[in-house]
Amino acid sequence: MLSEKSTATVRATLPAVGAAIGDIAGLFYEKLFAAHPALIRDLFNRGNQNAGLQKQALAGSIAAFATHLVAHPDTRPDVMLGRIAHKHASLGVTREQYPVVHRHLFEAIAEVLGDAVTPEVAEAWDEVYWLMANALISIEERLYAERRVTAGDVWREWTVAARVEETADCTTFHLTPADGAPAPSFKPGQYVSVQVALPDGARQIRQYSLSSAPGSPVRSITVKRVHGPAAGGPDGEVSHHLHTTVRTGDTLRVSAPYGDLVLRDSAAPVLLASAGIGCTPMLSMLEHLADTGHAAPVTVLHADRSPADHALRSDHRSLTHKLPDASARFWYEAGAEPGDATGLLDLDSVPVAPGTQAYLCGPLPFMRSVRAQLIAKGVPAADVHYEVFGPDLWLAPA
Repeated sequence: MLSEKSTATVRATLPAVGAAIGDIAGLFYEKLFAAHPALIRDLFNRGNQNAGLQKQALAGSIAAFATHLVAHPDTRPDVMLGRIAHKHASLGVTREQYPVVHRHLFEAIAEVLGDAVTPEVAEAWDEVYWLMANALISIEERLYAERRVTAGDVWREWTVAARVEETADCTTFHLTPADGAPAPSFKPGQYVSVQVALPDGARQIRQYSLSSAPGSPVRSITVKRVHGPAAGGPDGEVSHHLHTTVRTGDTLRVSAPYGDLVLRDSAAPVLLASAGIGCTPMLSMLEHLADTGHAAPVTVLHADRSPADHALRSDHRSLTHKLPDASARFWYEAGAEPGDATGLLDLDSVPVAPGTQAYLCGPLPFMRSVRAQLIAKGVPAADVHYEVFGPDLWLAPA
């Protein structure tokens, strides 16, 4: 894929570009938003921008893509590209936006690296960018075609049929199409984007996993209110808006469902491990397994602060009991009840059946820990699948 000439140039300059990629990404966003303020108002997550998370994600993806091309010039990292493309599709990103990104990104590269950006270097990194961009455009347009929507036109009005207060900070919104047409199909584990109008006129977007099974006539999302100061950042704009403003009978602007962490159709044993609000895609998978009568062993694991903080706890247990060969184990930092464990999720005493397909969702440290424990138990890395809420920082240093 990457030309021989560009491969040599990228290999030689990758250490310098990699060392500066964080500064490049930061300057790129400054330039992009100065030229196109509507993007930070109506497309990009302002909270992630303020916290620097989006910059880290962009830097990590570019560095990882370039590193892969140098090591394997005839292939491309399709897993990473697919995850990014699903996020883009849920936001309605189109091919026309990629030249805009290119212009401001390469302005930032030239400004940060200065005279080091010779014509040869610029040409090589230009090739890297368009290999990545064209791959994403191709995947995204295929995703739009699969949904039978015009590229970027993924939005639809949904009515809030009911809202359920699961915990003090988690609320489930049950949704039905406002136009009365059938709800689009989705795969267990996928998410939707929700766009809301905020008091300052911004139309901010966030992704939420569908917590119901595909067979349900009602779509459900469970939203955790983000308390920013506790996490060193601002309060979650969209989560607070949904919790405090949206009531039964209101309408929400919701995207078509996307996401690459989906339950595989197989007879293999399944392990579902989650922490906090990461339980939502796991519940969709678990309900689907129960609805389809999955016969192989199913292991359900969840970690949380306390039973009172564990959203959808009763669903976790009741759906597990519907399966012929399933067990559920919960870990809590405090307040563990009889039969539950205290502390962090630990697989030492958890049997993992041969051939298990494992699915993880939760904070990055949690997923890294569980993934390492599963691999230590003999589960191949290719059989451990994960979902990241927000910018994909999996590739960032641990």
